[in-house]
Amino acid sequence: MRIARGGWWFILGAPLLPLAAAVALHLCGGICPVSTTLYIVAAVLFGFMLFFFRDPERSVPDDESLVVAGADGLVRAVTEMYEGKFLNVDTVRISIFLSPFNVHVNRSPIGGKVESLQYTPGKHLLTISNASSEHNEHSSILIRGQGTRCLVKQIVGPIVRRVVYWLELGQDIAKGDRIGMMKFGSRLDMYFPRDEVEVCVQKGDRVTAGETILARIKKDLS
Repeated sequence: MRIARGGWWFILGAPLLPLAAAVALHLCGGICPVSTTLYIVAAVLFGFMLFFFRDPERSVPDDESLVVAGADGLVRAVTEMYEGKFLNVDTVRISIFLSPFNVHVNRSPIGGKVESLQYTPGKHLLTISNASSEHNEHSSILIRGQGTRCLVKQIVGPIVRRVVYWLELGQDIAKGDRIGMMKFGSRLDMYFPRDEVEVCVQKGDRVTAGETILARIKKDLS
């Protein structure tokens, strides 16, 4: 099983403290209820972290006119709005909410060139709130592809404390490439110029990063 970049630090580190305490108690006084409980806690932590940082392969559709989901999870909103910081046009925003049980590796919705990378510190509001998109700590990734552009926002929630991207400015990426990770549940927003895409999902749909078709690019790719 493939593990996400940086995942082994959490997988091996999280159970270390309860495991060390359990071993110390075991050596001092043998097996007891406390040491047994600590062994169980360490095993559960190891298992959960291994599960959380899994990074399965995905089958990305070849058709370049198709836009794919950037994250696993639930589509909680499809909203038309003006985006005035990166795209400066009327857009459609597709918001995906992740639970701790989803794969948390993010993928590029389109192929293209990375035009902007920005990290914005902020609050930790509940990500169900629209205000979280602007006011919560987040990273912004702008990708220019053939026929459209895509702004990806990795947004932290009240529990999440870190979002990371694995990209460099000016980098060329393919649709479905791994672009980063949100740790322990959060929200991914994807913005597209409204007149350039036809949305194929709706609120309540469950999606899979790199595989589920979110939209179709209207413009001629030639």
